[in-house]
Amino acid sequence: MTPCSGGSENEVWLRRSLASVWHPCTQMKQHEWLPLTPIARGEGAWLYDFDGRRYLDAISSWWVNLFGHGHPYIKARITAQLDRLEHVLLAGFTHAPVIELSERLAALAPGNLGHCFYASDGASATEVALKMSFHFWRNTGHSEKTRFISLEHSYHGETLGALSVTDVALFRDTYAPLLRAPELVPSPDWRLAPQGVSPADHAVACAAALEQRLQQSHEQTAALIIEPLVQCAAGMGMYHPEYLRRARTLCDQYRVHLIADEIAVGFGRTGTLFACEQASIAPDFLCLSKGITGGYLPLSVVLTTPEIYDAFYSEDVTVGFLHSHSYTGNPLACSAALATLDLFERDDVIEANRLKAPSLTALCAPLTADPRVVQFRNTGMIWAFDVATADAGFSRRFFAEALKRELLLRPIGNTVYFMPPYVIDDDGLALLSERTLEALDAAIATP
Repeated sequence: MTPCSGGSENEVWLRRSLASVWHPCTQMKQHEWLPLTPIARGEGAWLYDFDGRRYLDAISSWWVNLFGHGHPYIKARITAQLDRLEHVLLAGFTHAPVIELSERLAALAPGNLGHCFYASDGASATEVALKMSFHFWRNTGHSEKTRFISLEHSYHGETLGALSVTDVALFRDTYAPLLRAPELVPSPDWRLAPQGVSPADHAVACAAALEQRLQQSHEQTAALIIEPLVQCAAGMGMYHPEYLRRARTLCDQYRVHLIADEIAVGFGRTGTLFACEQASIAPDFLCLSKGITGGYLPLSVVLTTPEIYDAFYSEDVTVGFLHSHSYTGNPLACSAALATLDLFERDDVIEANRLKAPSLTALCAPLTADPRVVQFRNTGMIWAFDVATADAGFSRRFFAEALKRELLLRPIGNTVYFMPPYVIDDDGLALLSERTLEALDAAIATP
């Protein structure tokens, strides 16, 4: 781990990274003027670079880190598992952590989602759910049901199947020739509601548009896929749970699967363990990732029903679901996930977050009073606001100005959002609010 000589430790690691690492979701040329930030270690809600400078991880390192960096309990569970079994293939074999995790997830999930299929990341979970829905209808004699409906401005991942149900031009347009044509219905994001229309009424209107689409195409439609309550990559678009209730009813009425992509919003982010709980509904497929391991190891899972599982149960191998990857159900990742579930139970995290969330909302009063800040919004442990005066370069400038002020914040276009680890304390909350306003001042003032 010793860096080459020449310059500060940060500078040395920066040069080495630029020479060898192709970073994700990044135009690498931008790092000619916006340097990478080498991180040496993490502790709690904070990250530290090689020169000792700290950064408040206000976005949980892409929404994954629930209980802070270096959490002793999660580390201990991973270490204990490492001493027993690091990995074994899950085809023809099984192990205790994956069994225990599956049992606990099934008990916690809404409805009767008793069968767990594992993958490595969120996009892979989306692929699994799409393929499983398509294959279910084929196995049950409805091979015409091959289409998928998704919401406008939706995001479900960047592999080809996931991109086919994603409506973010930045990710989709380049690869459009490789993708299926989108089947989009209006988003219930309340920012899109006509003036004077409430979030609930907007949700009802969007559900009516969904019904109209299903009336026309349900015989060819396999599933509707949605991000419950918050469309994260669309700038944290939040909507009323009435849409979920009506979508569930419509999917039942027209015999279409409901896929709930809770990859980003699961595990307490919206104020309940799963966002679907706020509408008292259960999907046919529940996709989970990101926070499932507390941010420690890659893992995703799709939970589904006995009815769907039974449609694949056959002596005929081609009827089976033949999706796989080498690290499916990795014991170390499953142990991290079990530790995460332990912490939710042991520390009553959902209730603690309900008490903590109003504190940050109150501390954001100076932000909400700023005339440049519009549509300030909050769902559970997610806060967001749009910047009315933002230009095309705003997000990059704001990101840089926030780093100068010890904040890791990564705007989505003109949307600034907070999604901090649940362990953030009062001092961290106060610093986040105060310095966000300072970064906003600097980013707007910068030509």
